[in-house]
Amino acid sequence: MNAKMDTNDACDLRFGQVGIACVRVRRVDAAALCDELERRVRAAPQMFARAAVVLDLSHLLDLPDDGAVDALLEAVRSAGMLPVGLAYGTSETEALAKRMGLPLIAKFRAAYEPAAGGPAADAPTPRAEPAAPQPEPILSAPAPGSMQGAQHHVGSVRSGQQIYARDRDLIVTGAVANGAEVIADGNIHIYGGLRGRAMAGAQGDAKARIFVSDFRAELVAIAGQYRVFEQIPDDLEGQSVQCWLEGEKLLIAKL
Repeated sequence: MNAKMDTNDACDLRFGQVGIACVRVRRVDAAALCDELERRVRAAPQMFARAAVVLDLSHLLDLPDDGAVDALLEAVRSAGMLPVGLAYGTSETEALAKRMGLPLIAKFRAAYEPAAGGPAADAPTPRAEPAAPQPEPILSAPAPGSMQGAQHHVGSVRSGQQIYARDRDLIVTGAVANGAEVIADGNIHIYGGLRGRAMAGAQGDAKARIFVSDFRAELVAIAGQYRVFEQIPDDLEGQSVQCWLEGEKLLIAKL
């Protein structure tokens, strides 16, 4: 039964699409974690300073004790980021999250779920595409078979605005401003300047691609692999480009 709407309620509660980074811990070393994250924040403060992050412990052979996890969380805070939860894992992870007073974020389960009955497995390596594909028209990359028809956004995406195309490609016929985000579970096509962030394959599709008519991005990402730009390389700035994954490396080339 739906709760009746009361205009005197103290707040509205809704679930929505939010951008959360994932910090995958490879060893229990709070000092090393802090140093690495501080380096990332210094390299791209607009992207990572005070960024909301989920701590992923699934790649550790043994789940750390509460004190060690608390030290890791403090390392994240010291680096200038804000831990908001733990990545979904085992029942032990769930119990740990309850003890630490943190939520479990299920979004990250599919990419990093441990193998059944054994220690955490490495994330599967996506199948590499050809190293030097021939340039192709912007509309030539088909969406995966499970995708719906593309979502269209007509006009510019303003700073602070986020557009998310769930289970489909996203086509933007305008510019994406600094501080704006466009996200799609499939491919992204931008018929204009990209000055903000574009994230394709948001649910882990490593075959997704990003196509941009005028490349000046803050960040591009595919299936969680990203590149941040403090300064665009001269050969890419203002060019029509495509972005794709080769293994775990995100590549960018002129069309």
